[in-house]
Amino acid sequence: MAPPTIIVVHPRERRSKCSVEPLRGRDDFIFWTFPDRGEQSLEGYVRLGMGGPLIGEDDASRGLLVLDGTWKLADRMEAAYAEVPVRSLPAVRTAYPRVSKFGSDPAGGLATIEAIFAAYRRLGRSTAGLLDDYYWADAFLTANEWA
Repeated sequence: MAPPTIIVVHPRERRSKCSVEPLRGRDDFIFWTFPDRGEQSLEGYVRLGMGGPLIGEDDASRGLLVLDGTWKLADRMEAAYAEVPVRSLPAVRTAYPRVSKFGSDPAGGLATIEAIFAAYRRLGRSTAGLLDDYYWADAFLTANEWA
């Protein structure tokens, strides 16, 4: 069994708009507020991000670290977790409608819950309940032929 997924939320991220907020309270998820770290060790974890090898079977027993914030905020958070190896996702289409006032999101940018769902699929982990409270779940599943 893999360690719980750790989600590091930037304090400027609005909880009312946060796609992973419904996961709070689940035993398989731990939330930290950046820049604070919890008591859990990151030994044996991989960080979901861009530019690393694809996440897959070889990572199935490892913990997953996910940074949650706008793209601009998440970029600033990465340096604090540079010791955690990065793993990327293959091309996945987002269903989350984005309107940026400050620039564009990276190509292939996903809502945090979409990224976790896609990573869990590649890791062979259960996705049960992950998208239950995600407003765009049906569109996301259909866009990626996972329905």
